[in-house]
Amino acid sequence: MNIAKMMKDLQKMQAQLQAEIEELEVQAASGGGMVTARMSGKKELLSLTIAADAITPDDPELLQDLIIAAVNEAGRKVDQQLQEKTSSLTGGMKIPGLF
Repeated sequence: MNIAKMMKDLQKMQAQLQAEIEELEVQAASGGGMVTARMSGKKELLSLTIAADAITPDDPELLQDLIIAAVNEAGRKVDQQLQEKTSSLTGGMKIPGLF
């Protein structure tokens, strides 16, 4: 087993995964599409779209809940896609410290 080659391969995989994270964008909606959140692979919120009929002055808590649900779902989608990408790169092998 060549440790130097293995480390170089790990660094290459990590760089490839980092590049994929940079390009990753996901979108999630709540309330039947009334609120839509778009998030980067780094879990930065890129945009938030709110339908006009989601804005009800007499029930601001509903809009707050829809926003939270859309953002949280986008975060889950990022986690899921990163897990899939990591798994495909490593062949399902868990590598501590890779991500």
